[in-house]
Amino acid sequence: MLSTWSATEVAFLLVAVIQMVATVLWLIVARVVPGARIAAVHWASYAALSAATWTSLAMELKSPPLIGVLAGVAATLALQRGIWLFIGTKPAYRLTAVLVAAVIAVGLLDVPQPLEVAVNFGVLAWLFLTMAYDLFRHAKTELHMRWPVLLALPTLFGSLGFGSRMVRAITAPDSVVTEMQRNSALNVGTALTYVVLCLALHATLMALVIGRLVRELAALSRYDALTGLLNRRAIQEELDAQLQRSRRNNEGFVLMMIDVDRFKAINDRYGHVFGDVVLKHVADQLRANLREPDRVGRFGGEEFLVMLPGSTTEAACTVAERLRAAVNTALVTHSTREIRASISIGVAEWSAADDDVSRTVVRADAALYEAKAQGRDRVVVAAQLVAATG
Repeated sequence: MLSTWSATEVAFLLVAVIQMVATVLWLIVARVVPGARIAAVHWASYAALSAATWTSLAMELKSPPLIGVLAGVAATLALQRGIWLFIGTKPAYRLTAVLVAAVIAVGLLDVPQPLEVAVNFGVLAWLFLTMAYDLFRHAKTELHMRWPVLLALPTLFGSLGFGSRMVRAITAPDSVVTEMQRNSALNVGTALTYVVLCLALHATLMALVIGRLVRELAALSRYDALTGLLNRRAIQEELDAQLQRSRRNNEGFVLMMIDVDRFKAINDRYGHVFGDVVLKHVADQLRANLREPDRVGRFGGEEFLVMLPGSTTEAACTVAERLRAAVNTALVTHSTREIRASISIGVAEWSAADDDVSRTVVRADAALYEAKAQGRDRVVVAAQLVAATG
């Protein structure tokens, strides 16, 4: 049967087959990547509807049915909505309704065919142009790509391609309609160009998904899953980096070791789920009461470490008291249970004599244990211990 088909019809069916394969791939992505599930379903819908459009064009080249044209527009809308959902852009439903109404109107009304072609390709050109803008903005503001236009290139080229067909339908209406309705170089070229375009487009979408997975894995390697704070390895890296800056710029920093008071008793009495709620409560209070340059991480089970760059012992004590009061003031509630948590804090200022930051950590930890020994729910400074034992 294929031997009786024209080059145009075969080219159109090639596009349909590629889009069918893409449909299956996106359904697999929706299955295995929960974070991209909804967007992947939309992109699978785009590929399936696009396959239906190209199949209908191959079957009815001279007079493509309105349902085929609408399937093409619906495919593009599904593609656009998937991008919106993935990058977090608010959908513009009003404009979408206007565009769909325009396509339906020229399909149902007795309008000149060149006008119908111009409207259909104009709508597609506009949709692809808006997608290019959304992807460019996402690449620039969220992904901080050096060349954000690269992410938008496939949709930008799609807009230019559809736009050129719209312009040709207006400027050379007789020739473009004739070429579209028969086996022509224009149709074959369009199909082959669209093959390259849709492959590049699917590659771009896949790059978005893979990029997000990489960022999520990177976040998991640096952040504590329960509290959302830096984990021990990440806070240690921050300490090492700060030590190098301090040596280079002769700028001091202060560390605070923080421990949740009577945490074992909380776990024993209320259960580990409530204990997790307490840890998250403490983490939230620490995060809310520190400056942007400060760093806070979960150092152990119920221990936290805070680094205050450019601070002094006196200033750090003020911060420590604020943290202690914030944790103690807010009630911790879970289900029907409600308690007041408290923390003990040890403060130590880095000294040039500390050739390794671990020495400062040890002094802060010693101050923390002294705070525990003095009755908990208090702040103790390492320098005070030195003075008391000197």
